[in-house]
Amino acid sequence: MANRVYLAIDLGAESGRVMAGIWNGKTIRLEEVHRFPNGPVHLAGTMRWDVIRLWAEIQNGLTLAAKKFGKTIVSVGADTWGVDFVLLSQHDEMLGQPYHYRDARTHGIPEKLHSALSVRALFRATGCQTMEINTSFQLASMVLGSDPQLQSAHTLLMIPDMFQFLLSGEKLAEFTEATTTQLYDLDMRCWSQPAIAAFELPPRIFQQVILPGTILAPLLPEVRSECGFARAFPCIAVASHDTASAVAAIPGLDNSSVFLSSGTWSLMGVPVPEPNLSDECFEGGFTNEGAADGSVLLLKNLTGLWILQECVRAWEAAGQHYAWAELEEAAQKAPAFRSFIDPSASELQAPTNMFAAVQAYCSGTAQSVPETAGEVARCIFESLSFSYREVVESLERITRRTLATVRVVGGGCLNHFLCQMTADACGREVIAGPVEAAALGNAMVQAVATGHVMDLAEGRAALALSVQLDHYMPATGPSWSDAFERYKFMVNRGRERES
Repeated sequence: MANRVYLAIDLGAESGRVMAGIWNGKTIRLEEVHRFPNGPVHLAGTMRWDVIRLWAEIQNGLTLAAKKFGKTIVSVGADTWGVDFVLLSQHDEMLGQPYHYRDARTHGIPEKLHSALSVRALFRATGCQTMEINTSFQLASMVLGSDPQLQSAHTLLMIPDMFQFLLSGEKLAEFTEATTTQLYDLDMRCWSQPAIAAFELPPRIFQQVILPGTILAPLLPEVRSECGFARAFPCIAVASHDTASAVAAIPGLDNSSVFLSSGTWSLMGVPVPEPNLSDECFEGGFTNEGAADGSVLLLKNLTGLWILQECVRAWEAAGQHYAWAELEEAAQKAPAFRSFIDPSASELQAPTNMFAAVQAYCSGTAQSVPETAGEVARCIFESLSFSYREVVESLERITRRTLATVRVVGGGCLNHFLCQMTADACGREVIAGPVEAAALGNAMVQAVATGHVMDLAEGRAALALSVQLDHYMPATGPSWSDAFERYKFMVNRGRERES
């Protein structure tokens, strides 16, 4: 059969890309069409996303795709990170540049709203853990500040829904992205009226929720003309939360596997048929999010490689430049188990200088203070690996499953040292790949929606033939278990110091 091409728009917190998923009937491969940087824009004391520039870059990518793939293009879909949104007026005009989830406007907001709806009640209502960055608290900060933009808003679109609107003209809310808001009732499959009422949000702004794989309107005529497409093709609502798209692209994911989407964030969990609203799940910090097939991902959000990314930023500001390969090599040479951090510690979430913050954490917990880039990188890698072990062991208790394999996707797959360290720390085999999992999952959902692949199970089987997977077996011996006990002790010391 002739190749079919699915255009996957995949935006992460650090970069965006337009990818071509090329399906030959048996395997699918990705070809990068256009890649561009992304990141927060500091504007008048706030942190924003430059959505207009991102849309311009997407159009640049679509233009290149039209020239290269022409009539073989079947469809297009977009996935991005979660929680952030755009507000539109009644005339569909954008009301300001959307805020970045790390903007300071949500600091302290959850504590101010406990009386309206307790953290436990909010978890019962939505299946979602309370985090300051959540859509719920971003909107609540606007209510508390009597923000005129919210008062004027007619429509709320999550970031990927906004790009689908610009592509198709349809204003809808995709299921997997809606579940990141802490405003969607994953048990009842509708917007949570108790949560919306508690936060005093205008119900009019919330759109109809649709499942991944929904075929939307064809690409708008003005976009077709601008980008040079010779014919119309449909826009597809993919699993638009990038985590859900990434998990959809994991070959071999079964009841004995735990997934780890490793990048700026680390998201670790297992697929389950229904949301888990138990006390054990709540107290363990686990959240429930939508999956590409309409089921649920029971997972934990962990700060990931962002910590090291921010250290690199701090070093660059001081005139020291390190490539990722350099840091990996330096970490391998640094002493093992010298110091640990809690990746979720509050002082590491938005410091001015991450390198200094890591050093301060180690000093404050009476540990050896890492001085070199290699020592800092090793400290971060070991701490992340041990945080993964904590999650795996908690998931085994909550789900009553034996989880023998950690399946890693995303940019973290490229860090072979971290993958081996994860296997050693967790005492489980690690299977890494694919790297561009979100884009592959995006394209695969399009292939299922357009009838070229029967279902996600068939898609995953095809991906197993399409991508290279790297296997890492855990080291034997007591050293990692002993170090894990020291890690837990230091993390508890840090949390006691915080409280």
